[in-house]
Amino acid sequence: MSAETETAPPSIPESREHSRKTMASYGTGKFMVEFYAAAFSILVYKFYETNLQLSSILTGLAIVLYSIWNAVNDPIVGYFTIRPTRWAKKYGRRFPWIVFGCFIWVFTLLPIFILPKALIEDPANNQGWIFLWFVLAVMIHDGFFSIWELNYQSLFPDKFRGEKSRSDAAVWATMIGVFGIAIGSLLPGFIVDYDIMGSYITNALIFTGVGVIFFFLLLPGVREDPDMIDRYLTSIEEKKQQTEPEPGFFVQLKEALTHKNFMAFILFYLLYQACTTSLSASVDYLGDYLLPGDKVNTTMIFAGMLVGALFAVPLWGKIAVKISNQKALMYAAVVVIFSLLLMSFVPDESYWGFTGTVTIFGLGFGGYWMLITPVLADCVDEIVVKTKKRDDGVYLGIRAFFGRLAFAIQAISFTIVHELTEFDNAADVQSDLAKTGIRIHLSILPMIFMSLGLLIFWRMNTLNTEKMDEIRAELKILNL
Repeated sequence: MSAETETAPPSIPESREHSRKTMASYGTGKFMVEFYAAAFSILVYKFYETNLQLSSILTGLAIVLYSIWNAVNDPIVGYFTIRPTRWAKKYGRRFPWIVFGCFIWVFTLLPIFILPKALIEDPANNQGWIFLWFVLAVMIHDGFFSIWELNYQSLFPDKFRGEKSRSDAAVWATMIGVFGIAIGSLLPGFIVDYDIMGSYITNALIFTGVGVIFFFLLLPGVREDPDMIDRYLTSIEEKKQQTEPEPGFFVQLKEALTHKNFMAFILFYLLYQACTTSLSASVDYLGDYLLPGDKVNTTMIFAGMLVGALFAVPLWGKIAVKISNQKALMYAAVVVIFSLLLMSFVPDESYWGFTGTVTIFGLGFGGYWMLITPVLADCVDEIVVKTKKRDDGVYLGIRAFFGRLAFAIQAISFTIVHELTEFDNAADVQSDLAKTGIRIHLSILPMIFMSLGLLIFWRMNTLNTEKMDEIRAELKILNL
């Protein structure tokens, strides 16, 4: 045993046991993220392109600018929110930021869908103002999202420190989060009438009301434990005694990009988000222009994904324990790719064909989504061991930035496809070429994104069960 091991404080446990109630409360944050993300990704592109008749180029440009904003917003928010606040001694490092950011964020969906009357009544002559409103509204929405969600994600590896604790918490969060995706995807189908502008406002108001309720349900699960607060305050005192200055933001950002396993996860995560965002945003185009009947068809398709995901989550939890989080993540990606391959062969008007393939998609999606948090926590733990400090805000900021960059990929790909296939945003019936374009961004592009991500992760990732055991043992010694 090394001298460092002999001096490790024996009173610090490897992980604190948390009740199911606490894990479920923490999981409501996943519900909120996915609930709002569904409303955003499914409705926003179509709302601005078809209802407000903003050109596909301007609609795509707005989302690209929003993603550029993320390039600045997310990592910098992560860097500055790791600094101690006046409430840190009582509430901890992250809890105050979660409360502040989340409470305001739940209201920021409203201005995205509630525009001045003059813009709605005459969109053709107000394209510039609609574009500007769109850009500012989504930037405000994302700014407050970053403040709370980065700290929410940073909480996980510190609060749930043991392998079983992380697995259990991830299963709870994923199960609850799947309902967020499902309800966020299904609810607009019962509220929004694509021909009635006011129905979008009603939908936004209902989403905001649900968000307020879940904000209060979230609070018990994100409170920081006394040992977490003590570790943080101890690290602050140690930093004060350092003779070398704290590295600046760009130094930490550059250093973060050198961690191979972290970057393998980040690139895989980016392409996974591009895959799911493209699929989700395509479903309403599928319902409007390819499938027969009315929009209830898309509601049932999303229900198929819910069934698949709910069935899969406990199964993937057991698989991850037997192999490793990283291997299970790759297997889940294979299921997603297989489902998208099948979907590319489904005939245009085959309602049950699309429902069946989306259900298979849900089997892989549920596992991949459940495993994201534990795999990221493993990557962060490896960095903590290497750097001897838990300044993970920058790393979570990078993760958030790449996740949001997926919206830019989706917007750019939709814009290119719609321009090349001559999609008519004012028409009720599309040409065969435009329908082919819809199928491209519904299944073919998502399949390409996910396949590329899997290949990158398979080649770059080196974390496995044995290496993670070594990392956790070192964390216990370091008391981090």
